[in-house]
Amino acid sequence: MATQTRTPSPEQAAERITEINEQVVDFGRKAGLGAIEAYETTWTTVADYQDKVADSTKVDWVADAARAQANFTREVTRLYTSTARDLLKK
Repeated sequence: MATQTRTPSPEQAAERITEINEQVVDFGRKAGLGAIEAYETTWTTVADYQDKVADSTKVDWVADAARAQANFTREVTRLYTSTARDLLKK
């Protein structure tokens, strides 16, 4: 006995495509947020090491430069990640 295949109506097909698209967008958003988190963690670690360099040196101008670089790294990271998160919310 042959099995009959039921063809969905155009409305059903459109609904199913919409559901799949929403799932793809949701997955992409979650993956993007994960990438942003990894980026933020990495650059925060770099800034922490820059602070350690500043703390370990006996040369004032080197310490000042390392601290300035650490602060710059943190600020750029904060701006980039907050902007990226805002874009993913849209």
